Amino acid sequence: MNQAIRFSAMVLALLLPLLAGAQTYQKMDEIVAIVDEGVILRSELESTMDSVLRQIQQRGERQPPPQVLEEQVLERLIMNQVQVQRAEQTGIRVTDQEVDRSLADVARQNQLTLIELRRAIEADGIDFNEFREDVRNQLLTSKLTQRIVESMDQVTDTEVDMLLDSEMFGSDEYHLSQIAIQLSPSATPAELREAEQRITEIRQQIVDGMDFAEAAVNFSDSPDALDGGEVGWRNLNTMPRQLADRIRDMDAGEISEPMLGNGSLMLVKVNERRPRGEIIVDEFQARHIMVQPSELVSADDARRLIEDLHARIRDGAEFAALAREFSDDERTANIGGLMDWFPEGAYGQTFQAVCDSLEPGQVSQPFQTGDGWHLVMLEGERSADRTEEALRAEARDLIVQQRSDEEIDRVLRQMRDEAYVEILL
Repeated sequence: MNQAIRFSAMVLALLLPLLAGAQTYQKMDEIVAIVDEGVILRSELESTMDSVLRQIQQRGERQPPPQVLEEQVLERLIMNQVQVQRAEQTGIRVTDQEVDRSLADVARQNQLTLIELRRAIEADGIDFNEFREDVRNQLLTSKLTQRIVESMDQVTDTEVDMLLDSEMFGSDEYHLSQIAIQLSPSATPAELREAEQRITEIRQQIVDGMDFAEAAVNFSDSPDALDGGEVGWRNLNTMPRQLADRIRDMDAGEISEPMLGNGSLMLVKVNERRPRGEIIVDEFQARHIMVQPSELVSADDARRLIEDLHARIRDGAEFAALAREFSDDERTANIGGLMDWFPEGAYGQTFQAVCDSLEPGQVSQPFQTGDGWHLVMLEGERSADRTEEALRAEARDLIVQQRSDEEIDRVLRQMRDEAYVEILL
């Protein structure tokens, strides 16, 4: 942000409280923070605080003191703006079509149409265009964190093998909440003792009856503080070793002693704990013919061709031979349409529903999807133990998740430290 812009924003922020007292002056929005080239307005802060308060009330928790809530929400808004600006500066873009798809997903998840979603948002006193802009910003920050993850080194098979062979892998899963008191990298012994005393006092308040989620909202420095400190389900492998060793033997409902992790002093609560089990999946083997409409084949021509092929199969023609000659499915046409063993749902709900309706050796009626017109002949069904494959995939995902959590946290802290932030409250 150049000095002229920064100076103008600061002057405006200083003048507004004075001007607001004038009888002839219509009150303007107040700047509460400057973040690099942007500002955060009082209206934005208050609107977000109202939204957070509603979420706290819906969870049945006692609301934190106004000053604590204001500080937590403002820090979240600052971090959001830092990420949005950095994303835009590094060339990340979000199209209107991507925003539209996200809005459609939100509507679908709430069993609403887009029109009904807009009405519901506006009924809550939220401007729909502002809501749409918030969605765009969320997509920007999501793409930014994805870029951070993609910049990391790839996980090797050796790393996966080492994790699978470790005593920690295959352990129970834990549903966790946390309270974190952030430590400065240059914290003095006196500052460390002060933080230790603070986290000990917080734990005592929880032992004396304060709800853990309420304590997280009031005291935690973690980004999930306003969500009651909820972390979600975690395997021990996703955590730093020193935390995993402390959590491994904790029972549901238990709260840890203060411990050090990720540059913070932490309290961790185990909300639930569940064992891992075998992974048995239903698999299908089938043959497939697909006819796709194109510039040369109209939708009606595609339908007529698939109906003709169905009639020929019914009259005794070999399914595999017709697949090799007529199918537009490039993956399977050359091998007679064979789709070797695939898990349930691998090709979408419509395709799966057809497979579920068939007996081995039976050919489906022609059916249509977004890809074209289809015929399917079910070859067989089986239940398969995919525990080993799933564990290997999970081990790889866990390594990526652990690395990405640490890398995202490190990069975002660095972005926050490098940003020019001035709080004007």
